[in-house]
This record gives sequence, C-alpha cells and structure tokens, in this order.
Amino acid sequence: MDLTPYYGFEEDAVHFHQTCKDALAPFGSDKYPRFKQWCDEYFYLKHRQEQRGIGGVFFDDFQELGPDQSFAMMQSVADSFLQAYLPIVERRQNMPYGERERDFQLYRRGRYVEFNLVWDRGTHFGLQSGGRTESILMSMPPLASWAYQRPVEAGSPEDRLYKEFLPRRDWV
Repeated sequence: MDLTPYYGFEEDAVHFHQTCKDALAPFGSDKYPRFKQWCDEYFYLKHRQEQRGIGGVFFDDFQELGPDQSFAMMQSVADSFLQAYLPIVERRQNMPYGERERDFQLYRRGRYVEFNLVWDRGTHFGLQSGGRTESILMSMPPLASWAYQRPVEAGSPEDRLYKEFLPRRDWV
C-alpha cells in the first residue's frame, strides 16, 4: 500500500508510514525499511525523475517466512489499510476546495495514469496476457489531465508537495 496525496500534510504522512511499520513489526525489524525502499523504487516515474506519491510499503512474491507466516504478514498489512487511511480521510474530508485544487488533482491523477501505463508490471502483464482490457484499466482514475510544463507558484501548497513530500524521505 502506498499514499499518493495531491496536497501534503506531515501528520498524514507520518501516520500512514507508522501504521505500515507497525503492521510489519511482528515479522522482523528489517521488513518496513526494506519494503519502504522497494515501494520508493517501484512507484517512481523515471521519465520525470519524480516519485508518484509519499510511498508506503511494497512487496510481491514474498515467501521467505514460509507459507503461514508470509500469509500472516500480508494479512497484517492488508488489515492495517483502513487504520492507515481512514484517519486521513476523516481529518481532510471537510477541507474547502475550489477549481484550483480540482485542477491540480486532475493534473496529479495524470501522474498515476502515467505510472500505470508506463511502469506498472501488473498493468503490463494484464494487457500482454490477453486479459479483459476494461478490467485491467479499471484501476485508472476516471478523470485526469496533462499540461505542458505546468508552472507551480513558489511557496504554494502545490510547490510544497513537490519540494517537501515527493522527494524520498524517512517519515518514521
């Protein structure tokens, strides 16, 4: 699981990462740092030299703890998702927004689409294996936009996202 905010809030990023770390703690102190790095490396838009979001944890084909413990670890991460995400939604759901914020949201959704179409192994596998295209592309946001060299106002909340939240960092 990873978090791709359009606007950054320190407490949200710390909470999300702490929840990920806590979910993995019973399975070894090496898991969170390792899976956080894997997430940071995987959800990276190489063609833009930009992170897709603030990261989280990522692993696949994980079996090193044996079938039962590996499944238990995966289940712990999955079970922690609502604990990681719902408090953020509850804190931010009543924030005012207007056309400027909606426009930026659609623009940042474009980054998500770019990642899925250009880099995501699951999307590539699904499309190359002859799967149902509509089912494969359902993970895409319903609306997104792109702009050529979109300017960002210095010191704006959008500028903060790029400078303070998207660069890789340790949140916990």
